[in-house]
Amino acid sequence: MMNEEFLTLTIGKQKNIALIAHDSKKPELISWCEEHKDVLKNHFLCGTGTTARMITDKTGLPVKGYNSGPLGGDQQIGARIVEGRIDFVIFFSDPLTAQPHDPDVKALLRISQVYDIPIANNRATADFLITSTLMDQEYDHQIVNFKRNIEHRANTL
Repeated sequence: MMNEEFLTLTIGKQKNIALIAHDSKKPELISWCEEHKDVLKNHFLCGTGTTARMITDKTGLPVKGYNSGPLGGDQQIGARIVEGRIDFVIFFSDPLTAQPHDPDVKALLRISQVYDIPIANNRATADFLITSTLMDQEYDHQIVNFKRNIEHRANTL
């Protein structure tokens, strides 16, 4: 019998990768993108505003830009994860500097977990993810069947 509590989703061979960095980490992310350019050029790249623009300007990689993080860019990325349009996140965050949009950052991290999306928040994790054999193949993963969950909650509340 099929488990109706979970849905199986497939992350395609060509990944939809979000690239995000806090201001103090932008140079590090740009350097990382340059190092991994040969892999990244085979995937669809997007990112928050300033980061996306700087990566494109410095590396030549095409990165679709959304709003800057403080102007809702993290929330835009999160919404696209929910829609199934982003399936991989590289987010070089600065753990030592307070961010005015910290609740948005936490929401993005949370939604990535809910939807079982690979997320790297530092260079070492990003290196492990980008060099994984899974980078050039499809990957099936399970998420909660939210429609069933909503039906159950609506009937029991």
